[in-house]
Amino acid sequence: MGKIRVAKLGDAEETELKRRADARRQTKKSKKAKVEGVGLHGGERVSVVEGTDIKPEFKKLAEEVEEGAGEKTEKAKKKKTSKTKVRSKRYREALHRIDRTKLYEMSDAVALVKETSLTKFDGTVELHVNLNTGTIGEKKDFRGSVRLPHATGKTVRVAIADDAILEKIQAGKLEFDVLVAHPSMMPKLARVAKILGPRGLMPNPKNGTVSPDPEKRAKELSAGEVNFKSEPGQPILHLTVGKVSAKDTELLENIAAYLDAIGRSKILRATLSATMGPGIRLRL
Repeated sequence: MGKIRVAKLGDAEETELKRRADARRQTKKSKKAKVEGVGLHGGERVSVVEGTDIKPEFKKLAEEVEEGAGEKTEKAKKKKTSKTKVRSKRYREALHRIDRTKLYEMSDAVALVKETSLTKFDGTVELHVNLNTGTIGEKKDFRGSVRLPHATGKTVRVAIADDAILEKIQAGKLEFDVLVAHPSMMPKLARVAKILGPRGLMPNPKNGTVSPDPEKRAKELSAGEVNFKSEPGQPILHLTVGKVSAKDTELLENIAAYLDAIGRSKILRATLSATMGPGIRLRL
């Protein structure tokens, strides 16, 4: 049984509820509805039932509802308006020390990137490379590898795929940065491709992580060989050069190794920066 509600005759609240109920019933008389006043602004349109006219009191009620919806829409638009990002004072001071129209020599850029490092911790020096689409061709991605002469300060955990590793992956435990596999393991790894693929951890012959001698390959990667690839659908590379605290000569030699591995003719422009610091354009 439905709920029984007791109301006093002449009750103003009861009258208002009846008026709204009548408005809803009249609207439900037809499944189709047309809009009276098409092209008007929000709050000015009135929904009417096809083939009938809404009573004046109901029409007023519909207008009140429409006005309320219009106000909500305006508020939502204001919330979506994004604010201009304001850089910190330290960043602006560091930026003033760099000539954005100038191409810096490698040695000058390394010295300047250390001076403009903003972090209190030992930041990372990064090399950002825009590839020349005219020389790399119509490739969706650009891949390569390089053996850096000096450590970047980042510990790379290399694992060799086996049944034990497979069980950990299925349990959600990814305790490695690079996974090397023998070709015979690839059918088994296909079961966890949805886990490894989005994270860029799926072994692939293109980056040398599928090898007939996975133990040897794992040692090479652990010794400092770095695989790199461009962003999905974008001719851009983001490469870790080393720590800000590293010697200038070590950073310069790592940068040179990256540029040679990529191929200088394939580079449109290159920028050097420290963690959270401004970019410094390089003269190639």
